[in-house]
Amino acid sequence: MTRFRLKDLREIEVVVVHPPDEDGKMILDQLGRIGCRNALTWPPPDALPAQFDVAFIGLFFDHQEEIKAMLKRTEKPGPTIIGVVNYENPAMLQLLLDLNATAATSKPVKSFGVLTNLVVARAIWQQQLVDKEQIERLEQKIKGHKVVAKAKSILMEMHNLNECDAHKVLREQAMSKRISIDDMAHAVISASELLSIKRSDV
Repeated sequence: MTRFRLKDLREIEVVVVHPPDEDGKMILDQLGRIGCRNALTWPPPDALPAQFDVAFIGLFFDHQEEIKAMLKRTEKPGPTIIGVVNYENPAMLQLLLDLNATAATSKPVKSFGVLTNLVVARAIWQQQLVDKEQIERLEQKIKGHKVVAKAKSILMEMHNLNECDAHKVLREQAMSKRISIDDMAHAVISASELLSIKRSDV
């Protein structure tokens, strides 16, 4: 995923989950000036359509369960969330955290601030996705190393090999079967476990 760029603003689709009052209309007006495609919806729908990249969400305590349910049913990873709040207190801050909002704008909504929140929130959201993908790749790599290490240990014990030779056997077998060394390691482990089961049944 590429990181957010200012020139991408006009490609963003934004939904404003807020009553059609002055604050809701102010957000829509500003989004229109920015050039974003936008729509307003209220009350909170069952789920947000996947087409929306960003959601400005009015946070009202009497609708918080509806909002949480809406986001829970929204297709993942879901849009960038920007909270629209009318006051600050521990309960409101906790609601922002529960919704995984990356920015918040206060009421009454003013012309200044919508663009800043939009840019910062979207950039943070996209960086979070990049970081998550990198972490998942690293976790998979670590899992692969552990599997290969276990397979080498099995080969070393079964065939009295050193680590270097065990790795060479794994690599050569993987190449001959045209599979990855991780898949070959899984096959060695599975075969070893199967043999262990058969021996225990004897």
